Order: sequence, then C-alpha cells, then structure tokens
Amino acid sequence: MSAPQDDFFTVGTRLDGQLGRTGTLRTPHGTIETPAFIAVGTKATVKAVLPETMKELGAQALLANAYHLYLQPGPDIVDEAGGLGAFMNWDGPTFTDSGGFQVMSLGVGFKKVISMDASRVQSDDVIAEGKERLARVDDDGVTFKSHLDGSRHRFTPEVSMQIQHQLGADIMFAFDELTTLMNTRAYQELSLDRTQAWAVRCIAAHERLTRERADKPYQALFGVVQGAQYEDLRRQAARGLESIVGESGRGFDGYGIGGALEKQNLGTIVRWVSEELPEHKPRHMLGISEPDDFFVAIENGADTFDCVNPSRVARNAAIYTRDGRYNVNTARFRRDFTPLDGDCDCYTCAHYTRAYLHHLFKAKEMLASTLATIHNERFTVRLVDDIRASIHDGRFDEFKAETLGRFY
Repeated sequence: MSAPQDDFFTVGTRLDGQLGRTGTLRTPHGTIETPAFIAVGTKATVKAVLPETMKELGAQALLANAYHLYLQPGPDIVDEAGGLGAFMNWDGPTFTDSGGFQVMSLGVGFKKVISMDASRVQSDDVIAEGKERLARVDDDGVTFKSHLDGSRHRFTPEVSMQIQHQLGADIMFAFDELTTLMNTRAYQELSLDRTQAWAVRCIAAHERLTRERADKPYQALFGVVQGAQYEDLRRQAARGLESIVGESGRGFDGYGIGGALEKQNLGTIVRWVSEELPEHKPRHMLGISEPDDFFVAIENGADTFDCVNPSRVARNAAIYTRDGRYNVNTARFRRDFTPLDGDCDCYTCAHYTRAYLHHLFKAKEMLASTLATIHNERFTVRLVDDIRASIHDGRFDEFKAETLGRFY
C-alpha cells in the first residue's frame, strides 16, 4: 500500500495574534509553499493558457474538476494516460475536487453560479432563482443529468473516490452535498449529517482504492466542512470530520472549507473552522480569489485557495491591477499604449499594450483571452505569494493596509 507522508504539511511562520501561518505542503509531484493560490484548470486545462505558461507565471499547483473529467473524456482515459498531470503535461502538484458542486449546479441546469443571498426566501425545493431542484439527493448519493447531453448519472461517495483515484491528483476532496443560504436551518442540519456519513464512506473507499492501486503515488484526501452561516454547525462539522478514522487508523490528510457563506462572514466562518481543526493539517478554502478575501481568510487560518474567477473574468476583458479592476475593452483604452498594469511582471505586460488587448477583444480574437488570462493568473498568484512573504517578514498588517487601500 502506498503510504501517506508523515511530513505532508509543516507549519512555518505564525501570524502574531492570528490563526494565519505559512507552511509547506509536500506531494509526490513537488512542494507547495503556503499560503498559495491554486489555479483552476477545470477540464485539465486553464482555459486559453498552456500548462507551461502557468508554470512560468508562478503557479505552484493546478486543480481540475472530477465532474467534468468524468463526463469527458472519462477518468479511465486520464488514468491510462498516467494521471491528470501526465495527461495535461503538468509536472507539478495537482488537486481534484469531488464534483459535488457541479453535480448540484451545472449538472442540474443552474449554470455556474448559485444564489448565496441569505436575504432571499429560504426553501429546500429551489436553490437557484427560477430553477427547480432537478438533482435528486438521497442518503446514498445524488442522481443528476449531464449538462452536455441530458444523460442521467449517479454520484455516490464511492463513485467520486473511484473517479478521483483514476484521475490521480495529489490532493482530492471527499464527496459532500452542496447547500445554499436559501436552504432552511433544518435542511442544513440534515445535509450536515449526510455529508458526515458520506465522509466516513469516502475514507473507507479511499483506503480500499489505495490498497488496490499500491503501485500509484499516495493521494491525500481532504474532508469538506459544511454548515452554512451557523457557528454551531460549522464547529460540529469540523469536529465530526476530525473524529473520522479508517481501518488504518488515519483520518483526513487535510480539510476543505466550503459550502454556503456570505462574503461579509467569510473571516468569521474560517476562524470557527480553524479553531476546531488540528493545527498540523492544511486547510483549503474552496472558491475565493478577491484580494480582500485572501487577506481575511489567511489571517483566520486558511492555507490554500482555488477559484476559476481570474481566468473567467479575463475572457470578458476584466483586468486585475494593484489599483483595482477595469475592463480593457472600453473606449478609453483604444489608444492607450501602456501595459495592462505598470507594476506587473507577467509576459503580457512585458510585451503588449492596453490598446492591443482592446483591439483583440473588439475583434473577438482568441489571443485576447490568452493574454488577459496570463495577466490575471499572474496577478492572483503573485498577490498570495506576496502575502506569504509579508508573514515571513513580519509585516502582514502593513501589507494588507497598503494593498487593500490601493485596490479598493
């Protein structure tokens, strides 16, 4: 049986008076210095950008999505190729998420965004405006429709583990149920119990598959903490996941913080969870990438992050800079022959101008997405790298004030 590393995660410099810290994650395909932003390559590609370019711009690891790769090309093909990294020609660490979010969003016709507005009427039958809950959740798993062809599929904890083992990422996540702030407290409690039971099944399946695939490198498994905006549920969920151990006597290798939350409560929820989880295991924040969110999540204990947003907004001409975000396809940039961001060291800013990007977007040229994505991914990776450096240097608070003062 391929064995987990005892030094999988080590804590480095601690943030004075806070839960934040730096650290080192060791995987079979290299180390990740934390805090770190994990760029999202949903279908085994960061859209419009070469894996080699992602390496050059400083990305330490990439995350792909189990739901999408299950539907196309199929996890057996990725496995036959030698795993996710070999398949996409990326030699660094890789993550896969469980597919749970997409099963309950894309897979049932909610598209990419699910309402997280707690002010809306709470309901357990509707979790996105104008969309009926088409995924059928039961205690065993979820039945859903493919967004590609409408075919019916079923995910269970065991199926998610099988898919992710075949994908072969260094770090993967337990299968959990997505809820939103529109769900009632009663449903959040029910869902939490279900996710806890699924977590037990994920560890059992993970240990079995690890034994069966003993010739493969060990894949770390993270449990996912749910509980919406309720302190007691979040703390209960964190303690519950930490208590789960498999036949080997080991539990989860790390934890993901996911589920429904409002932006203004992000730091508080991360702190609740971090206070309950063991200090010697990493904590991954699912789905954030705004500068203020990074600072508040890091100071409250989060170590790594993933989000599709930097590449998604880049394809719509939105550009991140130290002085805020702007749309390069607006008229004022038509004759602007300066870089996208004068403070940026990315390939795009070194070689191209705002006027050229403006032209590419107006002409609907594919190169527009490539150049804008390179810049946004570099901005995001570099920002988290700089936050990590500020913790090492003992100037986190100064850097936070300076950065957010400029950006906002």
